[in-house]
Amino acid sequence: MSYVQNTVEQRAAMLAAIGVPDVDALFADIPETLRAGPLDLPLGLSEHEVYEKLHRLSHRNAHELVCFLGGGFYDHAIPAAVDALASRGEFYTAYTPYQPEASQGTLQAIFEYQSAICRLTRMDVANASLYDGGTALVEAALMALRITGRRRILLDSGVNPIYRRMLACYTSNLAIALDEIPVAHGQTDRQRLRAAMGADTAAVILQNPNFFGAVDDFSDIVEAAHAAGSLAIVSVYPISLGLLKAPGLMGADIVTGEGQSLGLPLSFGGPYLGFMATRDEHVRRMPGRLAGMTVDRAGRRSFVLTLQAREQHIRREKATSNICSNEALCALRAVIYLSLLGKQGLPRVARLCAQKAEYAKQRLGEVPGVSVKRSAPTFNEFTLELPADAAEVVARLAEHGVAGGFPLGRYYPEMANYLLVAVTEKRTKTEIGHFAEALEHVLGTI
Repeated sequence: MSYVQNTVEQRAAMLAAIGVPDVDALFADIPETLRAGPLDLPLGLSEHEVYEKLHRLSHRNAHELVCFLGGGFYDHAIPAAVDALASRGEFYTAYTPYQPEASQGTLQAIFEYQSAICRLTRMDVANASLYDGGTALVEAALMALRITGRRRILLDSGVNPIYRRMLACYTSNLAIALDEIPVAHGQTDRQRLRAAMGADTAAVILQNPNFFGAVDDFSDIVEAAHAAGSLAIVSVYPISLGLLKAPGLMGADIVTGEGQSLGLPLSFGGPYLGFMATRDEHVRRMPGRLAGMTVDRAGRRSFVLTLQAREQHIRREKATSNICSNEALCALRAVIYLSLLGKQGLPRVARLCAQKAEYAKQRLGEVPGVSVKRSAPTFNEFTLELPADAAEVVARLAEHGVAGGFPLGRYYPEMANYLLVAVTEKRTKTEIGHFAEALEHVLGTI
């Protein structure tokens, strides 16, 4: 859409070219009740007036809330070098590197990112062009269908409910059976999952840690899936892999996740970063693009795009995906973040998250009427049972400067009194103590 208004003469010329007398005739096939009404926009403002208006509006936001929100997106510390390097013009203005002779820096960054994801997940190959964790999981499910030729997917209900809704949306008209297996006490129900596996099962989809924060080792489920001729797909929280068993060591066939925690700020839903890794034997079924390392005619190391079976390059049903895109700048932030932390730094951040979460469990569990659900080990996220509606409690906590967590009743109606709390390395003992005091005060007034 152009920001330059067409003149009356230009409109007339375009209408004449398509053979209609006026704009109303152009949209005559659309019922009047469905047409957009007058926009009734105010007159334009000057640059200074726009700035002042936006400045005033921004001050209506609650800037000082201490964040204990999670549910797939986390408030981690981001080193200043991530912004400084990722905002350099060489990277910031670059788009897809189809011309390798002019894009060696971007291609190398993508290659290094893929290598980092492989090391993190302990898988063989990773791509670099998925929107977010949800669409990455959808892509993994569709990939499993292509590999196995089957049409049924088993989905653990401990998987992020946003991801589950996305899966249901994308598969609803594709003649795919999507069967959700309810969790048992916040954990994967192994007995029901094994009983549901059959000759028509393409894949089993799991998440670690799951949406309730429970940590698991899925090696036994993966083995059972393979015995049934199915694939195992695991969605992971990448920071947790600094401490927890990698999905590749569990035998997973495809690993996906949300890369926001790897150096991307919380920003009203994006832009974020989906990642995907798989085994060598499945690489040609993987969507998106891959950067590879080779040598040129002079024997010098060089980088190129190798596999890129996307809709731009392969027509119609032969394309592996229509919901992947260029996420190179987000991937660049992730690889800079991982490089800055290094082999010692990432496990240290993961340990801090886990240790502070355990301290928060202890402090919040001391609040009268509050119960910490301890049915399984957790990483940095855990569930509280409150003596009141969790959504109301969260609204009241905001008045005390605390974003107190995610009310589970939004996605699980039977859990209206349950609150999902996340703790990252940024949270201090003072902040956790203030959260506990504010929670006690709020519960005492409801």
